[in-house]
Amino acid sequence: VANALREAGRPVDAIHWFLRAAELDPACIGFHSNLLFMLSFHPDCNAQDLLDEARRFAACHPVPSRSAEALWAEREPTVGRRLRIGYVSPDFRAHCQSFFTVPLLSHHDRTAYELFRYAQVTEPDVGTERLRASADGWRPTHGKTDAEVAQMIDRDKIDLLVDLTMHMAHGRPLLFARRAAPVQIAWLAYPGTTGLPAMDYRLTDPWLDPPGVGDAFYSETSIRLPDTFWCYDPLIASDELQPNALPALHAGHITFGCLNNPCKLSDDTLSRWGQVMAQLPSSRLIVLVRAGRQRARVIEQLAAQGVAADRIEFVEYMPRLQYLRTYHRIDLCLDTLPANGHTTSLDAYWMGVPVVSQLGHTVVGRAGWSQLNNLGLQELVATDGAGFVTAAVDLASDLPRLSHLRQTLRRRMQASALMDGQRFAAAVEAVYRQVCEG
Repeated sequence: VANALREAGRPVDAIHWFLRAAELDPACIGFHSNLLFMLSFHPDCNAQDLLDEARRFAACHPVPSRSAEALWAEREPTVGRRLRIGYVSPDFRAHCQSFFTVPLLSHHDRTAYELFRYAQVTEPDVGTERLRASADGWRPTHGKTDAEVAQMIDRDKIDLLVDLTMHMAHGRPLLFARRAAPVQIAWLAYPGTTGLPAMDYRLTDPWLDPPGVGDAFYSETSIRLPDTFWCYDPLIASDELQPNALPALHAGHITFGCLNNPCKLSDDTLSRWGQVMAQLPSSRLIVLVRAGRQRARVIEQLAAQGVAADRIEFVEYMPRLQYLRTYHRIDLCLDTLPANGHTTSLDAYWMGVPVVSQLGHTVVGRAGWSQLNNLGLQELVATDGAGFVTAAVDLASDLPRLSHLRQTLRRRMQASALMDGQRFAAAVEAVYRQVCEG
């Protein structure tokens, strides 16, 4: 029931049933992890609520944990030698995480770092082979217990272990709870907190977590990378799929779009979108929502703002190339709140489509602020709903500016830290040295 409600874009109801499931079966890690992930989409959930539930997860699932000191005693001194870095993920395959793991893992300095992958992959594919090629050690973990994987990590004498999944599907939070390596860092799946006492650090950036603000809402020590939390590679050649001319120039109207996960379509988000479209009566909207009751909900919410159903086009999940081509029909993307678009926004920029965003109260709602600051387009981020409506209407009414962004956004992105894998890897490696050598 909870999963169905999540897919239907009803996060509040989904959270109720995930909470109920966790109460009925306290030993089930999956129920509790799903609950933690979904809380990021609750409109009334604040950073303290997220931390409290993450810590409750750790308390409800205790496991034996070794000390960092005991593990360091079994390692050679780190100064002057290759550090042994382990990455843990079920998504070393053709998965959206590859857009971020490939730029980092393929740019690591192999003379200074020995790289291991602990891969819970059931069906290896071409993405798996790409990621395997940049590894010194590849360790399949499917079907193995956390204790068995911890023994593998111990035999490999890993100095620093990175969790790429956290509380998302098929993650191994209890592997990290037992401290499988002397230093443990969380990155990528979502920029929140794990709640695990044995997780030492989390990677973030100055926009997701402004310095001196909110560090108490994470159980880990936050380490800010200098530019960005994300480094993106579309994994498609630039000459294979180019941005097209602005659709509005031949359509005669603006087409807004949002291809985010439908569970991000909060009532507040739809209300803001409706206010934008009400001020531009000829505008249209393309939105990703599976066939079913959620489409009726979107139509109803937008109708309350005077937006007729025939102005809304729904699309389903689709193969990547077809999905990216959908941006050829979109002039301007509208972001979601409380959780902004992350990967989908980067896809939009790469296709020449700007995104108007709004700054949220938790870290997942500051993705737009982070990405747009890295692009030098921070004026597209509003601090409140009224500002969002104004920013979207103003940009949609300025076809010359939209056309210019269409022509230049990909180059702007390629010149930024968002697509500089070498720069990103060097920044991450500096963190690794710092936390392992003190």
